[in-house]
Amino acid sequence: MTVLPIVERELRVAARRPGTYWGRAAAALVALAIMAFIFLSTTRAPVQQLGQALFYALSVIFLGVSLLAGVRYTADCLSEEKREGTMGLLFLTDLKGYDIVLGKLAATSVNAFYSLVAIFPVLAIPLLIGGVSFGEFGRVVLVLADTLLFSLAAGVLASALSYSARKAMAATFLLILVIHGGIPALGAYLAFHYDSRSVEEFFLIPSAGFAYALVNDQLFRGRPSQFFWSIGVIHGVTWIFLLLASIRARYSWQDRVAGAVRTRWRERWQRRFRGEGEAAWRTRARLLDRNPCLWLGGRHRIKQLLVWLFLLTAAGLWLAGYLKWPNDWLGAENYLTTAFLVHAVFKVWVASEACQRFGPDRRSGALELVLSTPLTVKEMLRGQMLALRRQFFWPVMVVLLADLIFLIGILGDQSGGPSSAWWCWLGVVGISTFLLDLQALAWVGMWTGLTAKHPNRATGTTVATVLVFFWVLFAGFFIMADSLDLPRPFHYTDYFVLFFYLGLGVLLDLALWFWARFRLHQNLRAVATQRFEPRRSFLARLLSRKHPATPPSTAAAA
Repeated sequence: MTVLPIVERELRVAARRPGTYWGRAAAALVALAIMAFIFLSTTRAPVQQLGQALFYALSVIFLGVSLLAGVRYTADCLSEEKREGTMGLLFLTDLKGYDIVLGKLAATSVNAFYSLVAIFPVLAIPLLIGGVSFGEFGRVVLVLADTLLFSLAAGVLASALSYSARKAMAATFLLILVIHGGIPALGAYLAFHYDSRSVEEFFLIPSAGFAYALVNDQLFRGRPSQFFWSIGVIHGVTWIFLLLASIRARYSWQDRVAGAVRTRWRERWQRRFRGEGEAAWRTRARLLDRNPCLWLGGRHRIKQLLVWLFLLTAAGLWLAGYLKWPNDWLGAENYLTTAFLVHAVFKVWVASEACQRFGPDRRSGALELVLSTPLTVKEMLRGQMLALRRQFFWPVMVVLLADLIFLIGILGDQSGGPSSAWWCWLGVVGISTFLLDLQALAWVGMWTGLTAKHPNRATGTTVATVLVFFWVLFAGFFIMADSLDLPRPFHYTDYFVLFFYLGLGVLLDLALWFWARFRLHQNLRAVATQRFEPRRSFLARLLSRKHPATPPSTAAAA
C-alpha cells in the first residue's frame, strides 16, 4: 500500500515538468538581480556594512514573498476542484481528506519550495563578504521556510472553505494579515492604551516578523527561547490549518439543501444588493440599452458600496488620527503618505476587478457564446470599461478632491516657500500618474485576465507589469547614474528626479495602455475560442524551429 499516493504522483509529475526546473533557475536569477541592484546602490559603504545591508535587504524581500506565497500558489487549489466538480470523484476511492489536502499542497507548492531552496545560496553570498554570521544565516533560513509553510497551509485552508477563487485569495490574505500583523497590532494598541513600556510577548510570538527580528546575533543571545517559541507556534498553527482543511475537504464538495432561514436571508441579500421591484427593472433596462456588457459587469451594487465603505473607513481613520494628534497630524508628509496609500489601494483594486472581466467567462465558455452574438469586440470592451467606471468613477473623483484639499493645506502650511512648491509639484505628479496608472491597469488587467491560466496570478502579473516594472526602471536609472558618477543633475537635483518620474511614468503607462488595447481589439476573438495549453519555456521557444510544427491530425493522416 502506498502512503500518500497523491503526493507521490504529484511529485513524479513535477519531476517530469520542465517548468519545475526553469522556475527554480528563474528564482535564482531574480535573487541575483536583486542582490546586484542592492549592491550597486551601496557600493560606497564599508565591507562589513555592505554584507549586512545585502543580507538583511534580501531576507526582508524573501520574507515578504514567502508570506504571500499562499495567495499565489494554494489559495485556489481545492476551490478549483469544487467548481469543476472533480472533488467528489476523489472521495469515491479510499482516499482520506489528508491524502487530498497534502496531495494538492504538494502539487501547487513544489515550485514555491524549489524557488526558496534556489535563493538560499544567493542569500549565503553575504557570508563571504563579511558582517554576517553563520548563525544569522541559519536562523533566517529557518524563518523563511517556516513562513512559507504557514502561508501555503493558510491558502489550503481558505481554499477548502471557499468556492470562488477570488474569495479564497482574499481569505488567505486576510488570514495571513490577521495573524502576522493584526495580533501584534492589537498588542501594540493595548500597550499604548494602558501606558505600558513594551508589548506583551503573547501578541508577538505568532508573528513571523517577531521571529525575524530576533535572527540578529545580539538580539538572539538575549532572547533565544522567544525565537524558538515563535518558530514553534507558527509551525504548530501550520499543522492546525492543514488538519482543519483535511476535515473540511471531506464534506466541502457535497451539495446541501439550504434551510428556509438561510434561503430567506440569501434572497433578501440578493434583493438588497441587486435591487428589486420597478427600480431594479428600470436600472436593468437602462444598462442593457446602453451596453449589455455594462449590465453584466455593473449590475452588482455591492461592488460600488464596498468602494464607498473603504473611503468612509479611510476618512474615519484619518479623522481619528487628527483628533488624537492635532498638532502633529497636519503636514505635507502626512498628506502625501495618506494619498499614496489610498492611491495604492485603488490601483490594486482596479487591477483585480479588470482581471475578473474576461478570464472566468473564457474558462466557462460563456465568452465564446457572447462572441457568437451580434455584439462586436469594440462594444464588449467599451461595456467592460463602462462597468469599471460605474464602480470607480465617483470614488476616484472624491479621492482627487481630497488630493486637492491636501495640496491647498500644503500651500497654507508652509506659506509658499521653496519647499512648499516642491511638495505641491510632487502632489501634482502623483495625481497625474495615479490617473494614468488606473487607465493602464484597467486595460492590461483585462488582457492579463483573459490570457492567464490561473486566476489567482492575473492580478499580481498586472500589478508587476504596470507598477513594479516602473519602479525597477526608475530606481535602476539612478543607481546606475550614481555608480557611473554621472554629472550632478542626474542624481542630486530634486526637480530633475520629480519630472523624470513623471516622464517615465507617462511613457510607460501610455505604452502599456495602447499595447493592451491593441491586443484586446485584435486578438480577443481568437483567444476566447482557444483552450489553455501548456506553454513551452522561453528557451525552448527561442531554440525551436521557425516553421510551425505539424498538427497532430495531419501527422496521423500521414
